Amino acid sequence: MTTKYANAVAAVKAMENTLLTWNDLEQLINAQSRAEINSLVMAKKGEENISTEAVWEMIHDYAPDSKELEILLYKNDFHNLKASLKAMISGKPPEKYYIRPTNLNLHHLTEKEYDSLPDYIRNTAYEAYDLIVGTSDGQLVDSFIDSEALLAIQKSSESFGGDFMRKYAELLTVCADIKTAYRCSKMRKQKSFLERAICGSSELDKESLIRESLNEPESLLNFLEDSSYSEAARLLNESPAQFEKWCDDAIMELAETARMKSFGTEPLIAYYIATEAEQKNLRIITVCHEFGADRETITERMRKLYV
Repeated sequence: MTTKYANAVAAVKAMENTLLTWNDLEQLINAQSRAEINSLVMAKKGEENISTEAVWEMIHDYAPDSKELEILLYKNDFHNLKASLKAMISGKPPEKYYIRPTNLNLHHLTEKEYDSLPDYIRNTAYEAYDLIVGTSDGQLVDSFIDSEALLAIQKSSESFGGDFMRKYAELLTVCADIKTAYRCSKMRKQKSFLERAICGSSELDKESLIRESLNEPESLLNFLEDSSYSEAARLLNESPAQFEKWCDDAIMELAETARMKSFGTEPLIAYYIATEAEQKNLRIITVCHEFGADRETITERMRKLYV
């Protein structure tokens, strides 16, 4: 085991003290206004209420040569590809739709300089461009890019990721594929669409998911009942929101396995995942307050915490 990132691990462990606890969330849920929410967050975190972009910059500074860390941003990279193509079709500038942090030079997307993109996304950019120009089917292109993102995460995790990152890639793919398969089944999507939209993994075979998705949703759910993800499938059938929460919580449970490690990149990856979950909880609380949701509803939607 390498001690290469020992200083970085020590730094993120110290920063864990600024992460929100359940007591903090309860205060935020009971807040009466956006101003009170902001005040409570500032009281807990002070000037340390840093964004996921700032967290990424911090951990990347500690481990600038880690290809494994870069896999965390593939989701953002492929989202930005989608944003650039949508902007092209609508005639709007894409900059306001881009999200950060990202591994990409976004100018290459804006100007369609796909040859300058990293290997893991270059071919997808060319194929997605041809697909949107040839079909004008935005939903198909989005689904294709999302599937390609998962495939890229899997491939890179196998190439230079550790056991933790490979499990992370598998879990991301399974959650996305279950959601996509169920939605496509309800919408009666054709096989040609499913072949582009579903990624597949060692846990849930692509061809099996496609076959079951061509039938009624009940057939797909029965198929999933015999897998390790029967609970996830049950929740999806009852409530898409609860399914999303199950997926986020499962990822957080995986991240928790890296907490006690003292070396390597896994604690850095886990901390970044924790900050993503925290920001999601803050967004949920803020949006729910704006729409007048009651305390019980907000509490039910809270994601599992790292601390």
